[in-house]
Amino acid sequence: MGVVCVYMYPVPEGKSGQQVVDSMQRQLELLGAVKTGNFNVDCETYLSNNPQGTPQRSLHLLHNSEQPASCFSVLDTGTTLVADVLFEVLMAKLTQSKSGKDGFYQQRKGFKIESKGPRFEISDFVIKIGSVSMASNFKGILVEVEYCPCAIPAECWDLMREMMQSFMGTVADTPPAIVKSKKDQFYTPADTINQYLEHFTNFRKATVASQQPR
Repeated sequence: MGVVCVYMYPVPEGKSGQQVVDSMQRQLELLGAVKTGNFNVDCETYLSNNPQGTPQRSLHLLHNSEQPASCFSVLDTGTTLVADVLFEVLMAKLTQSKSGKDGFYQQRKGFKIESKGPRFEISDFVIKIGSVSMASNFKGILVEVEYCPCAIPAECWDLMREMMQSFMGTVADTPPAIVKSKKDQFYTPADTINQYLEHFTNFRKATVASQQPR
């Protein structure tokens, strides 16, 4: 894979998420992009069952349709593990003990979140427009742009920014923090997952905040 940037795209007041996705899709098609299918990135969160008085830790389990044979687990410390899909079997065992009581982890109910939508290709770029939903409720739009021929962010950022401006309008002068930190290093699929997790976390925080009494 190449270098990926993931951005949140604002939904203007008075418009629905689907209207924004359709508008962006038309813009891409005018540029010559071809739809090549759909994509999906999802995340489930598990909380540790610690002895009383011990800080509770979280583990995020993510999947990306671009890497269908892999799953990604990210600890709240930032440590990222890339494993095959059988890791989910291990998580199932860790969430339930042999006696049927709570295991080492418990799944956080109602917190599954995903970004899914159309996938496009144009020249050396792959572009994905994702509608983010949590508990079947629309939360926002994430746009993923990948420049395939290069794996060093510093060498392709200007090209990526130009492409994003062509259909997104104004974009940041610098890449996302995770991409920026990899400036002269090789970019990996785990870096993409961590970008998604950062956005998912922000969507979840906004949801929790909106549900609190004022």
